Amino acid sequence: MNLQECYEAFGGSYEDVKTRLAKDTLIHRLVIKFLDDKTYESLLRAMENKDYGEAFRGAHTLKGLCQNLSFERLGKSASALTELLRNWESEPVDEVMCESLWRQVSEDYMSVVNAIKDLKE
Repeated sequence: MNLQECYEAFGGSYEDVKTRLAKDTLIHRLVIKFLDDKTYESLLRAMENKDYGEAFRGAHTLKGLCQNLSFERLGKSASALTELLRNWESEPVDEVMCESLWRQVSEDYMSVVNAIKDLKE
């Protein structure tokens, strides 16, 4: 699998990241480095504990990573979760919607991780 095929596999935009980062070697290095990022694990713990403040920060961070790397599908689901949790201090969190959005983030995340692992091989 090459870099462009990897992006296609998880719903990313290779063309977008290529215009921003230019060199495939840099893109490849950053994409592989995504596997070492602990943001998802922090978000997972926060969601399990219903710590919505920490979950907001994790979803927001994940959204930013996705924007930088043009991981569009995962970025979209992380953004939706971020927006749902944005006012967690002042408004009750819709736990049913939160669980649904979290499932989508998890599914999209696993799609990215699996494609990157295939790229790495």
